[in-house]
Amino acid sequence: MNLQQQIVELAENPPSREPDHFAELFKSFLKELEAGNIRAAEPDSDGWKVNGWVKQGILLGFRYGKNQELNPGGSLPFFDKHTYPVQKPEGEQKNIRIVPGGSAIRTGAYVGSNVTMMPPAYVNAGAFVGDGTMIDSHALVGSCAQVEQKVHLSASAQLGGVLEPIGAMPVIVEEHCMIGGNTGIYEGTQIGKEAVVGAGVILTKSTPVYDLAKGVIHKASKESPLRIPEGAVVVPGSRAISGNEFARDHNLALQTPVIIKYRDDRTDEATTLENLLR
Repeated sequence: MNLQQQIVELAENPPSREPDHFAELFKSFLKELEAGNIRAAEPDSDGWKVNGWVKQGILLGFRYGKNQELNPGGSLPFFDKHTYPVQKPEGEQKNIRIVPGGSAIRTGAYVGSNVTMMPPAYVNAGAFVGDGTMIDSHALVGSCAQVEQKVHLSASAQLGGVLEPIGAMPVIVEEHCMIGGNTGIYEGTQIGKEAVVGAGVILTKSTPVYDLAKGVIHKASKESPLRIPEGAVVVPGSRAISGNEFARDHNLALQTPVIIKYRDDRTDEATTLENLLR
């Protein structure tokens, strides 16, 4: 059986104790994840597809992992599953910069070439970070989140993670996107390529996004996640609460994301990544 078949077989018929061959199987699985050869989700002709078996493999690592100290003798103790220690990426070979100050990449994540991480930032297991991406301080790339090439995750940007249910779509950020500071992107939301998400925007599966430029409302459905169109510029907005006397008397409004425009030359100039930093 190939790697996928072995993972599926073990996930669907898990023995109560760790199988003898699991350590070697899981080692091969992590190697493929960290090389970017397999992904929790990947683009296809219809957009994006979830590879549920990859999520199953990640969950097997938690099932059979043993909680232990991962930094014995260090100044700060760490305790986690032995199957998911902090990854030591190919920093010099791939020109990855992890600036001192507390950042970490967990085993089972892919980080491409010319990536920069400012402290403290975290990339969780199953995540994919494409070439030339900047991960700023206090930013999170959650489990299985997919970040394509030359994305800028500004300070405190949070990309939510997902492992269960197996078929759930992870957060997707396509190439050349700018994600502003203190943003939150959760529940499988997809950010189309070259989109700009302004500081403070929160996007979830239940968030309607009002497109002023095109006069439409973007929503998720049971079958598909919320998707921000390519090149959209999203900023925080508000809408009045209607049909409620108390809300009307107190001028209350709900926060809501608004697409104010689509990218133009001025937007491109303001969001261009500085190549000298790389």
